Amino acid sequence: MSQKDNPKVLFDTVSERCSKLVTTSYSTSFSLAIKFLHKDFVNPIHGIYGFVRFADEIVDSFHSFPKKNLLERFSSDTYLAIEEGISLNPILNSFQAVVNAYGIEKELIDKFLASMSMDLHKEDYTQAQYEEYILGSAEVVGLMCLKVFTEGDAEMYKNLTPSAMKLGSAFQKINFLRDLNADYNSLGRSYFPGIDVTRFDDATKKLIEQDIKKDFEAGYEGIVQLPKKARFGVYLAYVYYNALFAKISNTPSNRILSERIRISNRRKAGLLFGSYVRHSFNLI
Repeated sequence: MSQKDNPKVLFDTVSERCSKLVTTSYSTSFSLAIKFLHKDFVNPIHGIYGFVRFADEIVDSFHSFPKKNLLERFSSDTYLAIEEGISLNPILNSFQAVVNAYGIEKELIDKFLASMSMDLHKEDYTQAQYEEYILGSAEVVGLMCLKVFTEGDAEMYKNLTPSAMKLGSAFQKINFLRDLNADYNSLGRSYFPGIDVTRFDDATKKLIEQDIKKDFEAGYEGIVQLPKKARFGVYLAYVYYNALFAKISNTPSNRILSERIRISNRRKAGLLFGSYVRHSFNLI
């Protein structure tokens, strides 16, 4: 579309670049995986990531600012952007374009923002609250991305919904394990229900890992059914997280509480090569 046909096209392009910058700045793993999606999906997924990352930053990082007010303003600006089809916040402008183009339901956005609100005051989670948080912070984000990948195919979206939710859940639970030390000691949070972080041991860690493994297996079943345009990029994100999960699983619980486990860039490069070979030979 030319600028004459749509005077907003240049601003939309700038907005998309801002969302891409957010992605590349905050997550090398996801930004690399997004590069291997079909070009039709790259900007929309950046748009989703930029939105969820900014909301997460409000509750996780802006401690010297009125976080509750900031999140409420961000939420109201989000809904207004979707309604009006524009926002002077380029991240929200990029996100509203994805929501309106792919028919992302308001319910998914509501649940996501509700989970972000929980981070303003929750410190310990019951099982029900934990499940509610996982649903809003991770599973619905997987569904937002699935809306993009299925491109209006309602039947495919319905069939892949359970797997997309489980994959999002697995990613989030791995984040919780990786960030257990920072969440507890810096933010005073403990997401895993019924667990005393001060007494976190290998047996407790093993139980959490068994739960994550089930989510991962269910999520993989959906990856292999994704359209070809989306499959390799999502599979690459899965491979990265699976490698991180394996490293965490092989790390004693006392180290989880004292350091943040990472995958080196060199290791990521190797995972990319191996994943591309498997993809090329239809081995995924």
